[in-house]
Amino acid sequence: MKFKTRPRASDSANAGCAKTRTAALRLWLALFSWLLFGIPALAQTQTVNAASGLQDAAPVSHSFTDEIGRKVEVPTVVKRIVSLAPNLTEIVFALGEGDHLAGDTDFCDYPAEATQKPRVGGPINPNLEQVVALAPDLVLATKAINRRETVEALARIGLPVFVTDPHSVDDMIASVEHIGNVLHAEKTAAPLVEDLRERLSNIDRRIAGALPRRVLFVVWTEPLISIGRGTFIADALRRAGARSVVDASAEWPRVNLEEIVRLQPEVLVFASAHAGDTQHDIDMLRARPGWRSLEALRRGNIVIISDAINRPAPRLVDAVEQLARAFHPDSFARGGSRATPAYFAVEACACAR
Repeated sequence: MKFKTRPRASDSANAGCAKTRTAALRLWLALFSWLLFGIPALAQTQTVNAASGLQDAAPVSHSFTDEIGRKVEVPTVVKRIVSLAPNLTEIVFALGEGDHLAGDTDFCDYPAEATQKPRVGGPINPNLEQVVALAPDLVLATKAINRRETVEALARIGLPVFVTDPHSVDDMIASVEHIGNVLHAEKTAAPLVEDLRERLSNIDRRIAGALPRRVLFVVWTEPLISIGRGTFIADALRRAGARSVVDASAEWPRVNLEEIVRLQPEVLVFASAHAGDTQHDIDMLRARPGWRSLEALRRGNIVIISDAINRPAPRLVDAVEQLARAFHPDSFARGGSRATPAYFAVEACACAR
């Protein structure tokens, strides 16, 4: 027969103390764990939240609308640029961002430093693999010579592409301003834009009241191609105190030489990188039937201007100045004309009367 042993009071007391010690130990361990892990975790959370707040304050990209209405997300810091047109390359250098130009096209030849950059092919069909390999933060394109398919293909890859579309001298200046904003080079763009507008205003004042010259701008001689009224070149002629005798909606219309002979422009304008070569071509035109019927050609009323007029970039204003002097020399003979900027190198600009 087994007898149940009656618990002693001391045993109950000991058991109660043990439970108390166990509870206290658990509480201490919980507190220790919180001290050991909780405070650093809280501090880390606060650090992450603070970093998140900084990111909210400084976004990694800015949204811009390009000149054909596309939304473009551009990094806040643009370190590598690829230009798909010669005029855009000129603008990048004019803004002092040439060191950030990672690549350009085979036709980008101004300034001289542009020819030393890696090439991505021609503007119409650039090598997209080469563009991607250059890892640009931004690609610059222009509607006039770059294809929409090229822009869309680069955008699908994830490269931001900003497209320009200037149709006048003022549009060109706006493009300079827009690209300055996109490249975060506003401090450089602002004085450049101000200077270009001031020079145009100076031309306006000098030739105010002068009768516009009637001119034929010759893009190509065989077949004869001129400029349409909606082009930036036609606008440059207007800003220089002239107007084209060709009034066509097409940008680069083929024109009938017989019609030009009937219209008899006062001045023929040719654009060339090398005036000597153009002069040789003009001498040959004098012997051709039709061309020799042009009074301007017989009299030698010919202006050979730098091919800067062919590109909507800051040098376009240089060309406007040179044309205005050629068309209206009397307007610049008084009061001392503004000196030509050192970066403009006109090969020849002569208007024989």
